[in-house]
Amino acid sequence: MSIEIRQNLCIGCGRCAEVCPGSLIVLKNNTATMFKPERCWGCASCIKECSVEAVALFLGEDMGGLGGKMTARREKSLMHWTLEKIDGSTQTITVNNRDSNKY
Repeated sequence: MSIEIRQNLCIGCGRCAEVCPGSLIVLKNNTATMFKPERCWGCASCIKECSVEAVALFLGEDMGGLGGKMTARREKSLMHWTLEKIDGSTQTITVNNRDSNKY
C-alpha cells in the first residue's frame, strides 16, 4: 500500500508530515514528498489531514480498487471519501464523524 502526493495540488502546509506515524513525509521545496514509499502503512492519516486533496491512497487489487485512488475532504463534521476509479469515474461516500462509531 502506498500514497501518492500530487505535487501540483500540494500547498506545503505540512499537516500530512505532522501526522504520518512513520515519519515518511517531508517538506521539500515547500511541497510534501514521500520518503521511502515502500514503508507506508496505508493508515490514511495524511489523506484525512490534507485539506486540498493532494494526497491519495493507491487502492491495489488486494483492496478491491483495481488500481484506483482514494482521497478525503473534510467539511465540518462530514468526511467525503472520493474513489477515483481507473476508468476515470468517481464515487463519493460521505460519513458524518459524529455517527462514525455507532455501528
